[in-house]
Amino acid sequence: MSDAVLDPAGTLADVVDVLRGRRLAVLTGAGVSTDSGIPDYRGPDSPPRTPMTFQQFTGDERFRRHYWARNHVGWRHVGRTQPNAGHRALAEMEQAGTVLGVITQNVDLLHEAAGSRNVIDLHGRYDRVVCLSCHHVIARTELAQRLEELNPHFADEVADVEIAPDADAVVERTSHFVVADCAVCGGMLKPDIVYFGETVPRERVERAYAMVDDGDALLVAGSSLQVQSGLRFVRHAAQTGKPVVIVNRGTTRGDRHATVTLHAGTSETLTTLAATL
Repeated sequence: MSDAVLDPAGTLADVVDVLRGRRLAVLTGAGVSTDSGIPDYRGPDSPPRTPMTFQQFTGDERFRRHYWARNHVGWRHVGRTQPNAGHRALAEMEQAGTVLGVITQNVDLLHEAAGSRNVIDLHGRYDRVVCLSCHHVIARTELAQRLEELNPHFADEVADVEIAPDADAVVERTSHFVVADCAVCGGMLKPDIVYFGETVPRERVERAYAMVDDGDALLVAGSSLQVQSGLRFVRHAAQTGKPVVIVNRGTTRGDRHATVTLHAGTSETLTTLAATL
């Protein structure tokens, strides 16, 4: 017996038909932020990337120094980005009562900047730093001041770099960079971001499941669903009988669970949905 999956590819009209009259939980990925100038990891035109793992960051001082040197440059770029039409459309739909909330795999805070209020930052936030020993949290701006004092003019010397999706940047020469430790206990500082190889906090996952359960349908926008942290919500929605609509440029790991998939950009599609639903 064949285990082939029926192709759910559809049109924008099909998406509207499935979602009309339903209250939506929304799961977003890096594709939602590409129109704001933040590249994604796995889009059709994305270059190959090898993100640093949690094990590398905590286990090797060279990796950790290399990361902080790049982040010292890259996080500034993310802070200058602005929400695009897709972010604004989701905020409008939340205000209208069509969208219950957003579960985002992004760390850029652009949903909040656009006006969305009920946002679960599944993978953390680029603007905070946590100590792995005492769990003290500080603003990334505070750490920037300390890193600048330890590494004067470093960011200016490497200003023309390629920016990566997690507030990272491609910087080659980092052996001379000085890393800051926790000012409270001297422990290891890490961006308040879930790394590859790290687990999303259980409380955050449970809130996301609850949001999916409260919705009448799940809309996925701009995610290839390659990582389990996002794919599990698609599987959960499908298993509980809720329609799943996926809008993404290219195929995703969740397509077999979708009611409809639309291969399209998120900004234009979400804008249309905000005006239609």
